[in-house]
Amino acid sequence: MSDTNLKYTDPIDTSKLSFADFKAMVLNDYHIVCESREASLLGRKEVLTGKAKFGIFGDGKEVAQVAMAKAFRNGDWRSGYYRDQTFAFATGISNIYEFFSQMYAHPDIQAEPASGGRMMNGHFATRELTADGHWLNQMALKNSSADISTTGGQIPRLLGLAQASKIYRQNKDLAYLTHFSNNGNEVAFGTIGNASTSEGVFFEAFNAAGVLQIPLAISVWDDGYGISVPNKYQTTKEDISEVLKGFQRDDKGNGYEIFKVRGWDYPGLCETYEQAIRICREEHVPVFIHVTEMTQPQGHSTSGSHERYKSRERLLWEEEYDCVAQMRKWMLESAIATEKELIAIEEQAKTFVKSEQVRAWNDYVEAFAEEKATAIRLLRAIDYKPVQHLATRLEKIKEPNLKQIYGTVRKAIRELRAYQNPQKESLIQWYKAQQRVNHDRYNSTLFTETSESPKYIEVIPAAYEEKAKMVDGREVLNACFAANFEREPRLLAFGEDLGAIGDVNQGFAGLQARFGEHRIFDTGIRETAIIGEGVGMALRGLKPIAEIQYVDYLLYGLTVLSDDLACLSYRTKGGQKAPLIIRTRGHRLEGIWHSGSPMAMILGSLRGLHVCVPRNMTQAAGMYNTLIRSDEPALVIECLNGYRLKERMPSNIGDFTVSLGVAELIREGADVTVVSYGSTLRLVQEAAVELNEMGISIEIIDPQTLQPFDVEHLCAQSLRKTNKLLVVDEDVPGGASAFILQQILEEQKGYYSLDSQPRTLSAKPHRPPYGTDGDYFTKPSMDDIIEMVCEIMHESNPDKFPNLF
Repeated sequence: MSDTNLKYTDPIDTSKLSFADFKAMVLNDYHIVCESREASLLGRKEVLTGKAKFGIFGDGKEVAQVAMAKAFRNGDWRSGYYRDQTFAFATGISNIYEFFSQMYAHPDIQAEPASGGRMMNGHFATRELTADGHWLNQMALKNSSADISTTGGQIPRLLGLAQASKIYRQNKDLAYLTHFSNNGNEVAFGTIGNASTSEGVFFEAFNAAGVLQIPLAISVWDDGYGISVPNKYQTTKEDISEVLKGFQRDDKGNGYEIFKVRGWDYPGLCETYEQAIRICREEHVPVFIHVTEMTQPQGHSTSGSHERYKSRERLLWEEEYDCVAQMRKWMLESAIATEKELIAIEEQAKTFVKSEQVRAWNDYVEAFAEEKATAIRLLRAIDYKPVQHLATRLEKIKEPNLKQIYGTVRKAIRELRAYQNPQKESLIQWYKAQQRVNHDRYNSTLFTETSESPKYIEVIPAAYEEKAKMVDGREVLNACFAANFEREPRLLAFGEDLGAIGDVNQGFAGLQARFGEHRIFDTGIRETAIIGEGVGMALRGLKPIAEIQYVDYLLYGLTVLSDDLACLSYRTKGGQKAPLIIRTRGHRLEGIWHSGSPMAMILGSLRGLHVCVPRNMTQAAGMYNTLIRSDEPALVIECLNGYRLKERMPSNIGDFTVSLGVAELIREGADVTVVSYGSTLRLVQEAAVELNEMGISIEIIDPQTLQPFDVEHLCAQSLRKTNKLLVVDEDVPGGASAFILQQILEEQKGYYSLDSQPRTLSAKPHRPPYGTDGDYFTKPSMDDIIEMVCEIMHESNPDKFPNLF
């Protein structure tokens, strides 16, 4: 369904070009520019006529993007934002037909390969995976990571895309991965609007790239505004390249090469990009290209008009220095083309864009025509007046969307609630079958679910020698990581204090010396950038473990985790994956910022990640063994107070696995089902001993992961025996405990097994104060658990179990 007459831009090599060749190249670029401008103009009309919901376009940025595209090679990566349509057209990352198909939210990836209609227009992504979820050859592609609407959020990921090139160049053990890199020669191209350079995510990642010295090229499209707010309110000196002058490399040290060029100067742009990207590619030096004097002819988006906030003088200047008009003027003044030739190109562009828009719309409408016809046929078969009215109403809608089709069907089913016949049953059965189709269209691929999914990793129990050594929990983790780094050359680990000292709890002690700084390395204090590094490197076929020192600090990387990583598989409809493991630690320790357990925040914002909550380091090791062998992202939260607790060392430390989503029965009991995880689980086990002496038998279940949660419904099975439920954790009241209740009572239908009120025992609604006493009076203690279980038993049998208080 793609364009049949694709036009891509060509790299400039003036030493080999005749004038005729040069002219043909320039005119081809002008053709791309004109088509892109027409797509913007026509796209806005499609929104205003109601065919598309929203439009945001790259008009005013066309010439710079054609110039940038000339330097973009197979194997390179883009991490940009929604103004980059001309670059996408010029490189073949997208085309006019796909552009309009995305505007209409066409759910077929053949028509809209970036996302299958899930992302709004101007959000680009190349399909990096085969239909069964395995990697394509990235070196045969011009690659674009999936865009996000948060206009600075693409920059942290850019960091990792560029860092991967440095890793591939430095680590000769990865030379066999020829479908991911050619000796690290790939450049990561990033784009950002001028206003978004004011964001913290930009500065954090920008500084990190200067430290790392990686082949990263950031272009700033500077049109003087951030929506309606001018640069004087956005940027010191109203000029981001002036602000960043201190990053220019010089005899005092490494840094950036910084370029500044006007957005309407076609020859200047071509020369700048050729020079900048050559330095970046060959020397692995980051470059910054500040493209100024850009315009935005149609304003920010279809949501408003820029005449409301731009002066008449500014609007007149934008009309004169529109990059398309200026390129046209330059070609005429330079005798590269005649007026007649340019008019012919402009007319061809209008005709072609209109034909592709019509084709995209017709294909979108036709995709649902059969469903409309079937719905009407089934409705007409039911001899019931209200249903016949519904069929007539649907017939009159010339080009219905799926909401209108299935909304009509569901209304008919409700109208027929007291009406029974075979025709009604046929309608219901068709509707149920179509729900599976619509699930695939709109609800599938939260995870990629390939053959390398964690659910398909073989479960291998931990094995122990007869006289297994008792060691600190940290030593179990250390041995696990060592075994995996020995086995898997793509594995990397990085974070604050991770390299030289082996992390603050010694899980990586001695491993940097053993495996090298190119595999296990320190970072600065920059949680957002750490997560971004991991996402970008994972997209390029590496196996990164990104460490966030404490789960309390996960908050500073949450935007990248939530907006980018967690929804990556979903928003590309399985077209991209980033098997990043985030390692952190939390729950019990001391103090407001070192004893967090913000699980509700994590569960609410990180659907699309596996959330692992191991009770000890052996279980954590088994989860790492599983995740390193799989291809889906995950967050592992180790218990902060468990590193020096003694555990037996498994003899198969690098091979045993823990199945994600499979809960474990820790202790059998008959009276109350107690579900807990992480650090509180040990307290529940300790409480069980005293409760047993009181004649109360509790059954303890460790879900092990909160996403996925107890897929075999062990909790419900236990509840059918005990009929009583207590959930214990360290989150705030109504946090993760509420999620667990929903899973057990609603999803697993445990509600029907209850004979008493289900209870939760969580931390207080404030952060824990510093010190042992602060912890005792804030988070669940063994005393709290015992007393809560006694309350539950008193409710059930007050004579046998009198109130304690």
